[in-house]
Amino acid sequence: MASGPASTSTADHLQDLLLESRDFDSFLLDLTLYSASQLGADEPILCAISVERAGAPFTVASSGDKARLLDERQYELDDGPCLTALRTGLTVKVDDLSLDERWTRYFETVRHSAVNAVLAVPIDAGEGASAALNCYAHRTSAFGPATVAGIEWYAQSLSRPLRLALLVHPLLDAPTYPDGLRAALRSRATIDAALALVMAHTRSSREAAIALLAEAARARKVRLPALALDIVRGAAIPAGSA
Repeated sequence: MASGPASTSTADHLQDLLLESRDFDSFLLDLTLYSASQLGADEPILCAISVERAGAPFTVASSGDKARLLDERQYELDDGPCLTALRTGLTVKVDDLSLDERWTRYFETVRHSAVNAVLAVPIDAGEGASAALNCYAHRTSAFGPATVAGIEWYAQSLSRPLRLALLVHPLLDAPTYPDGLRAALRSRATIDAALALVMAHTRSSREAAIALLAEAARARKVRLPALALDIVRGAAIPAGSA
């Protein structure tokens, strides 16, 4: 995987996934399926995306049940290559899980899976969250230097769409938030996500995107949060005056 036109195409496709997905869950499912198809070389690999908030890790999506279960065994042990990458912000590569002395307990719990190589790459998930792209392969030494470099670049390209998706994730339903505050936070998160999409689409500044959304809301006689929600759900982005 290289930079240049191919990387631009990938970034465009990731933005299209976010714009076209029905909801957060379907976006993340599409994202992991696309990741597995893009990153697999001579043989298929399994992909999952882990996110940790407030010390609680969870798999937000996986390319299949097997990848999800491989993640979840690490959560049960509170240790493993993917959790290490997520918490340290460093890439973790395991060429042969059966010989790696760092995670012998984890290997014992997943021995039956026939997965032998693991690559976990951190993703910048924004303030208050950590994330990692987890790749599993059946063949030992499946992740050579060129493959690792490509997957690290790809993980960087996942940061923006994942951060946008997390902005509108309904995690604000936690009972610790009063109803009024919860609604206000969700509205602000939705507007921020819509602004980011407008900025990416029009290549404009945040101030210009705010003005564009405000003008469009007035023209359509709708409130700004309602317009922002429509955009996040895939409605056409308003055209600028310039």
